[in-house]
Amino acid sequence: MKHAIIIASLLGSASAFSIQYTDVAKTAATAAAAGAIAFGVCVSPAAAAHTFAGNPDEGEIIFNANCAACHSGGQTIIMHEKTLEKAALDTYLAGGRTEAAVRSQVSDGKNAMPAFGGRLSDEDIENVASFVIKSSEEGWE
Repeated sequence: MKHAIIIASLLGSASAFSIQYTDVAKTAATAAAAGAIAFGVCVSPAAAAHTFAGNPDEGEIIFNANCAACHSGGQTIIMHEKTLEKAALDTYLAGGRTEAAVRSQVSDGKNAMPAFGGRLSDEDIENVASFVIKSSEEGWE
C-alpha cells in the first residue's frame, strides 16, 4: 500500500500524467481481486487493497504507551461496560469486533475517546488494532 501511495504521488505530480491516487488504488484493488478470483480465492476489492497485516506484538508496545492509561487489561475507566473484551466489542464497537472497526475507532475517536489519527502512524494504528482483536480473542491478561 505504501508503494502504491508513493507511485500515485509521483504520477499525480507529473504534468504528463493525470492519474489520481483514487484511480490507482481502485485499479490495484480490482486487479488484485480479479487475480484472486482467477486462482479460486474469493476476496473483496476492499480486502485486496489492504496489503499488510498488523503486528500484534508491536501493537502491544504502542497500546501500552498510548492506550493503557484508559484501557489497562482491556477495561475502560470511563464507560465500564464498554471494555475491549470480546463480547463488549461485538456489542458496542461500530462495525463489530473487526480490525477495521478498531482502526476506525482509534483513528477517529468517539465520545470520550480522543482521535489518534495524526498522532500515531497508520501502521501503528494497524498494529494496535491487531493487538486489540488478538487480546479480545485470547482474553486480556
